Amino acid sequence: MSNNDVFKKLRVALMLRDDDIIDILKLVDFKISKSELSAFFRKDDHPNFRECGDQVLRNFLNGLVLHLRGTKEHPKYPGEVLIKNQSELKSKPTATEKKPSFKKQFNKGDSVISPVKYKNKGKR
Repeated sequence: MSNNDVFKKLRVALMLRDDDIIDILKLVDFKISKSELSAFFRKDDHPNFRECGDQVLRNFLNGLVLHLRGTKEHPKYPGEVLIKNQSELKSKPTATEKKPSFKKQFNKGDSVISPVKYKNKGKR
């Protein structure tokens, strides 16, 4: 199993978004862009695929420990953190949700040809 597979499985299991992963990596002073991060989650045969190195996965795991457990001075309970993340995930709008559509409003003077519908087709 490659580092990319481990990273993908942790992302799915913990229901993390790209922003969440970037924030977790910031906890251990490791900066990464969204495009670099998305390259790890692509298929192996994709042209923009990038192999996840040991350093990236190690920093993510160390940041995940800080994210879930906290520090000695400010400890957290991992179960509460996960529940909080799940509730925040449900409240955030997703890309698949429908956005309101803005149809063009036509005025009386606009020239729009509409199809004619016949009520009694074939009868006169």
